[in-house]
Amino acid sequence: MTELDVKKPEAAAPPEKKKRRRWTKDDTELSLLALPTFVWYALFCYLPMFGVIIAFKDYKITPGAGFITSLFNSKWLGFDNFKYFFGLRDFPQILRNTILYNVAFIILDIALPVTFAIMISNIYSKRKSKTYQTLMFMPHFMSWVVVTYFVYAFLITDKGLLNSLIRALGGSNINWYGEPKYWPYIIVIMHIWKSIGYSMVVYLASITGIDSSLYEAAVLDGANKFQQGRYITLPSLRPIIIMMFILAVGHIFSSDFGLFYQVSRGANQPLTPMVATFDVKIYQMLVNGATSLGKTAAASLFQSVIGCITILIANAIVRKVDRASALI
Repeated sequence: MTELDVKKPEAAAPPEKKKRRRWTKDDTELSLLALPTFVWYALFCYLPMFGVIIAFKDYKITPGAGFITSLFNSKWLGFDNFKYFFGLRDFPQILRNTILYNVAFIILDIALPVTFAIMISNIYSKRKSKTYQTLMFMPHFMSWVVVTYFVYAFLITDKGLLNSLIRALGGSNINWYGEPKYWPYIIVIMHIWKSIGYSMVVYLASITGIDSSLYEAAVLDGANKFQQGRYITLPSLRPIIIMMFILAVGHIFSSDFGLFYQVSRGANQPLTPMVATFDVKIYQMLVNGATSLGKTAAASLFQSVIGCITILIANAIVRKVDRASALI
């Protein structure tokens, strides 16, 4: 065998230099589209975060001075404002109410909207399907102030629709605004009535994106509607369900102020033990002249920080179980 018969190994090709991406016209257009959102977040979300300093100070307005000057002239208290909030006599009560109500809301806001979304997606008549969606979605756009008057018309003692029905059935009037035991049910029902439509539309949009060939194959295999929902629809909805769950957990230390304060007509006694939450308490502290602005700011900061921590913990747990479904 001659040297010519021996093939020399080909030299490795030099690595190509990574080309630097050039700024294009599309980048300019997308940046201009994103600019209003960036400005909005900068002005209304990040710039006001400077005000968290108030939570650590005994904020008092200096005569003839502006906000910044008054802020820096105020006495530094450290964590004293937080100690005041944690030391409130009704702190365990509002903590319990906030967490328990939100746990119930998280469970119901997943179970009921998913169920109704699957049911509506199986309606053959498009007109009926759109009608049901519209009727369930409309309460989402109603203000709690407006809803409060409807609730009052139902629950008022002498001429309320509910008491009129009870009297017609042979019962006696119930003072709904004087009986705290009924209000956990009223709060949960009103929350579901107002929010179920929005959540249902979110899940319904995800259902429409499921490949129809999966259902066709299931029908050929003899699967009924229940089996199709269990083995096709629910597994396909898993990512959006997990995402909605993580976002809901982030608000577990918050509450809908309009629901708890407006619907109960001020969250006054004797309803206070059942409707008092963090948001209601913070508002009451804010309008109370005896409570300093620093203590109110400390309560709000605690609520925001603990909410951020809970959403990160929930995301970390989901990330360990199903990495693809985690938000972060």
